[in-house]
Amino acid sequence: MTQYDALLGTDMDDAAIDELLTAAGVGVLSMSADGVPYGVPLSFGYDGDGTLYFVFLGGTSELRKETYAEQSDVASFAVFDVDPDGPWRSVIAAGPIDRIAIDEWDDAREAMADNAYQATHLTEHEFQEAPNVWALRARDRSGRAVG
Repeated sequence: MTQYDALLGTDMDDAAIDELLTAAGVGVLSMSADGVPYGVPLSFGYDGDGTLYFVFLGGTSELRKETYAEQSDVASFAVFDVDPDGPWRSVIAAGPIDRIAIDEWDDAREAMADNAYQATHLTEHEFQEAPNVWALRARDRSGRAVG
C-alpha cells in the first residue's frame, strides 16, 4: 500500500459500474465540436444495458447542447460518488450520442424514471411528437473505486 492508493483506486468490475450508473442519477456529459470541448452537468437515466438517456430541456437560444451532441463523434459521461470519510468511486462511459427516435421514447422514459435526478419533472413534459432526448450508447466503460 502506497500513499497514492487512496488517489488511484482500483478497477471496478461491470456489476459495480452498472450499480453506480443506476444509483448516480446525475453526472457530466462532455462533447466536442470543432475542437472546442463542452461539459454540462445533466440528470440521466441508465437502462442497465449500456445506454444512458438525457433530456435536453431549456438551455440557451443557440441550442448549445444539441449543437455539440450533433457534432460529436464520441461523447463521454462521468459520474462519481465521494464519501467525506474517504471512500469514493467514479465511472466514465463513452460512445456515440444520438437523438432518439420516437419509438425509443418508452425505453428512455422508463430508464429516466428509474434513476434520473428529479425524474418526477419528466411527467410535466410531453415529448411524444419530437422528444429532445439523447442516447449515449456506451462502447467503452471504466470505473475506479477506493473503500
